[in-house]
Amino acid sequence: MRDVQSREDSRGVELDAAGIADLRCPIVILDRAREKQHTIATISMSVALPSTAKGTHMSRFVEIIEAHRGEITMRTLPRILAAMKEKLDAPSASIDVAFPYFLEREAPVSKARGLMDYDCRFVGSTDGTTHDFVLSVRVPVTSLCPCSKEISDYGAHNQRGYLTMDVRCASASGPESWVWIEELVEVAEASASCPVYPLLKRPDERHVTMQAYDNPVFVEDMVRNVAVRLREDARISWFKVHARNEESIHNHAAFASSTWTRPS
Repeated sequence: MRDVQSREDSRGVELDAAGIADLRCPIVILDRAREKQHTIATISMSVALPSTAKGTHMSRFVEIIEAHRGEITMRTLPRILAAMKEKLDAPSASIDVAFPYFLEREAPVSKARGLMDYDCRFVGSTDGTTHDFVLSVRVPVTSLCPCSKEISDYGAHNQRGYLTMDVRCASASGPESWVWIEELVEVAEASASCPVYPLLKRPDERHVTMQAYDNPVFVEDMVRNVAVRLREDARISWFKVHARNEESIHNHAAFASSTWTRPS
């Protein structure tokens, strides 16, 4: 059969990316406590297309994922990207793997247990010479407004917030240099007024309500709290932190963000 995609194109337009999006696939990722965790990923894959190439072979993206879905992690993404470049004869390749990650969490007083999910993603790219990998974790938290606490006779408004941390590691030489999803969850929760839990009994609700009241933070505070902790981690060479509060007394959300690169 004739390969139409391999024909030459005469319009002289290079494409930054051509590929597939929203491919859903079961994958296995690394779990700090249990070694491995099964989850469902939504994957986007693309390659750069020279001006002379009419198209890329979309089916090969799926074939590559099928060959690697036994594990998709920081240590296997370079092999996946290399396979994309080779099989699609491309100058560069990129991949975005979004997935829910589950942790069993224990309520602070009753010790009731339940599963909590966190939105995570791996983003990788290569041009054959340089390689890039970013881990992103989005953590739900509780924030209590310092201004509301200061001006009120009693009580203070609080709301659900979300801390998203995009992190680039200084090295990928081995597990000792990796930043784990669990670690970023811990950093986010320590930077907010209070963690969010999957299961709370009445004694737990009392505890977290008072914990939030004792630790008021603006959305700006949460970003700065995270930034201070991440800067202290020698494994991290770059990060972006974004906080968003779904305001409980306003008809809008509040946000703040900060990006940092470790000085060379």
